[in-house]
Amino acid sequence: MRRDSVYRVPLTFEARSKSRLLLTLGNGERAALLVERGRVLHDGDLVRTEDGREVEIIAADEALHEASSDDALLIARAAYHLGNRHVALQVLPGRLRFLKDHVLAEMVRKLGLEVEELEAAFEPEGGAYGHHAAHGSAGPLPNPKIHEFLP
Repeated sequence: MRRDSVYRVPLTFEARSKSRLLLTLGNGERAALLVERGRVLHDGDLVRTEDGREVEIIAADEALHEASSDDALLIARAAYHLGNRHVALQVLPGRLRFLKDHVLAEMVRKLGLEVEELEAAFEPEGGAYGHHAAHGSAGPLPNPKIHEFLP
């Protein structure tokens, strides 16, 4: 199928983490997305409707904090403290991203990191026991299903 014929649906991290979600496709059509419990959809994942159409999941930009430091030990300490609070965390070279939260941002600043606000796609780590599906699946995922929603 040609890539330009794929419906694209931008979703926040929270929405991509749900097992049931009502979507609005690019053409205005509504559909119900049903995903295996515990599975997180990633930017670029494809799901197929029951009638064979493909829908590409896009990680929507959302309000984030980005903590940065050239000191790997400070990054590790911040990751430890954020993880200890069960915060979804995206780990990048010299940076940590988490959903905007002024209390967490202040904690990380006190540890010695610089913290900035930004709008960006959020792709946090899956966790040691979570699903580690590759980002941007090569073909439509076998388990997620999209059902047409009739008004």
